[in-house]
Formats: sequence, C-alpha cells, structure tokens
Amino acid sequence: MAGPEGVAVFPPLDDAEVVAALEALAKRHRGASGLGMQVLGMVGGSAEALLEKLPAAVKGRLDGATQAALTGAFTAAARSRGVVADRADWLNTALATAMGAAGGFGGLPGALAELPVTVTVLLRAIQGIAYEHGFDPADEAVRLDCIEVFASAGPMRVDDGAEAGFLAARVTVTGQSLNALIAKVAPRLSAVLGQKLAAQAAPVLGAVAGAAINYAFTSYYQEMARVNFGLKRLARERGLDEGNLREELRARITAKGRGRIAGKG
Repeated sequence: MAGPEGVAVFPPLDDAEVVAALEALAKRHRGASGLGMQVLGMVGGSAEALLEKLPAAVKGRLDGATQAALTGAFTAAARSRGVVADRADWLNTALATAMGAAGGFGGLPGALAELPVTVTVLLRAIQGIAYEHGFDPADEAVRLDCIEVFASAGPMRVDDGAEAGFLAARVTVTGQSLNALIAKVAPRLSAVLGQKLAAQAAPVLGAVAGAAINYAFTSYYQEMARVNFGLKRLARERGLDEGNLREELRARITAKGRGRIAGKG
C-alpha cells in the first residue's frame, strides 16, 4: 500500500506462521558458513590471508575467469536439465567433493581447471532447489535468481545479511541485464573462489583440502538457495510483498549477527 507522498507503507507482520518461517530461514542463513570456517581452521589463517597466497598472475585474471565460468555455467546448467534429473543435495555435494579432491590433487593448475566445472555443478544444484520450491528454472527471471545466489558472502566469510545475494534488487530480464548481473556477481564470486583456489593449492593438504573446500562450498550455496527460494515461495503462498519480507529477514539476520559479536566482546 502507499502512504503520504507515495511512500510505501507495509502492514505489521503479525502472522505467527510467517514469523516462524522467517526465523527458520534466518537460522538456516546463519548456519551456512559453519563448514567453511572449519576449513579455514584446517588450512590456517584467514580468508584474506588465503587470497594473498595466490600468484599475482592468477589474481589478475580471476574476475575474468569467474565471469566466463558463470556465463558458461548459465548455459550448460540449463541444457543439462533436459538430460540429467535433479539430484538430492547430498549427491550434488558428493560429486563436487570428488571434483574438489581431483582439483586439489593437481595443485593450483588442477584447481583452476576444475573451477568452471564446479561452478556449473553448483548452478545446476541451485536450479534444482528452485524447481523444488515451485519455480521453473527455464524461466529467465528464475535463472537470474539462481545467478544472484552466488552474490552472497561465501562459506569462508561471515555474512550478516547486509549484502546477501538474495537481497539484491531485481534486474529487468533481458540479455543485456543477464550480462550486467553476471558482471555484478563475478567480482564477489571471484573473491570467494580465490580463497578456494589458494586453499586447494596449500602445501601438503592437496586433495584433502580440495575435497573439504568443495564440500563446504556446495553445502553453503545450496543453503543460500534454500533461503532465497524459500523466501520467494513464502511471499507467493501468503500473498505478501517479497521486498518487505526480504527486509524482515535481513533484520533478523543482522540482529542475531550483532548479538553474536557483542557476546564475544
């Protein structure tokens, strides 16, 4: 509804079932990074320290490689839906884990070669979750929603909800907007993938690190997809404004995040 001077005004959220659903989504979002943080503990250091370990030549072309991987994955994942059935989360995770082990075994060159394949597997898993929640992955708007999931902070960094991918503004669905969306998401995802590459290239750990990292990545992005499409389904089923629900969810995520930080002090 509209208030004075056309300012949007939303009714108070007093539906107990909707509130409970939002709390469950916020809890899922907060728990998604747990595995990634464990991987950081295993390889040592911080996410920022990992990025510093990458050779300058690799860091310099990471954005472009990520953008190319997203563009290729967008097409490949969509085409695969007519050939390969959607898989359960644990099967997607197992496949990505095996790929991570193979990439890690080959060190940095192996991890670089594995990267676009992993992005395709992740995007395909996200499309399957969209379908599970009642959305058609063949619809261009839904396919863009799937890409936006990659804009979240990543499994090796705490995301307080302020810049989560599922809070991104909707872009008009055209070929140009797809390219714009990929260009917007790529730098964020490349920073995340840079952490992954550096950890896979860590001495000694090799294939073990690669497997653990891909396990964490697949688990994280599947959880982010469930938050994203769970919110969209809630809005549709309850006839509520999706933007308002997103802000309600964001408030719950950030409030709990600040509470954890205060507790540590």
